[in-house]
Amino acid sequence: MSKLLNVSSSPLYHQLKQRIAEDIEKGNYPVGSRIPPEHELENIYQVSRVTVRRALAELTADGMLERKQGKGTFVSEPVLSRDMKSIHSFHDSCRKSGKRAGTRVIRITEKPADSADCEELGLSPGEHVIETIRVWRADGIPVALETNHFPMTYAYLENENLNGSLYQVLRQYGIEPDQATHEISLVFADDTDASLLDIRAGDPLIRLREVVYDQKGRPLHNSIQLICGDRYITYI
Repeated sequence: MSKLLNVSSSPLYHQLKQRIAEDIEKGNYPVGSRIPPEHELENIYQVSRVTVRRALAELTADGMLERKQGKGTFVSEPVLSRDMKSIHSFHDSCRKSGKRAGTRVIRITEKPADSADCEELGLSPGEHVIETIRVWRADGIPVALETNHFPMTYAYLENENLNGSLYQVLRQYGIEPDQATHEISLVFADDTDASLLDIRAGDPLIRLREVVYDQKGRPLHNSIQLICGDRYITYI
């Protein structure tokens, strides 16, 4: 372990935080393992106890570490999360969190566009959309129910395998999701939601409505995601 640089423009506590986070990501501190106590970290990095405590406090707040009374500080199980400030697929989120992504396709069908489709996707009354309904799974556990509506320009999706990353399929056609608008609300699971997500009817869900645009600013699809908030954390 190398000493932290006092000449760096970054505060020492932030340097230490980054160094410990890197060690966790590299597997030097495996999930469930106890990290060195504060006095050992002081000696390893030649920093003060105040610096160590602040770095550990921030890593704990970020969910990377967990303090256990009387036992020490341990590496937490990675939390599945995403930041709404950028466009990432569910598979990207899983990969970053060390989770195994899975997608179950419930239905892919053509249907008449509703008023929201016309407004959000620039369609005319009477036009149709491609609807995809999928369940997202992380390590085999359902975390969200996703319903997408695409203009008929993307009718080829009916013939694609959407059990993997949807955005990866689109990229094969030169389509790059670039930006999105979001609307978040709280809803409660009905019987169908509960069955597909392996929860109880009436359990709370985060309802995220998105309109996603491609790299040329054209509406790509709209989406309603019903998210199990205790399984998939969304930062806005």
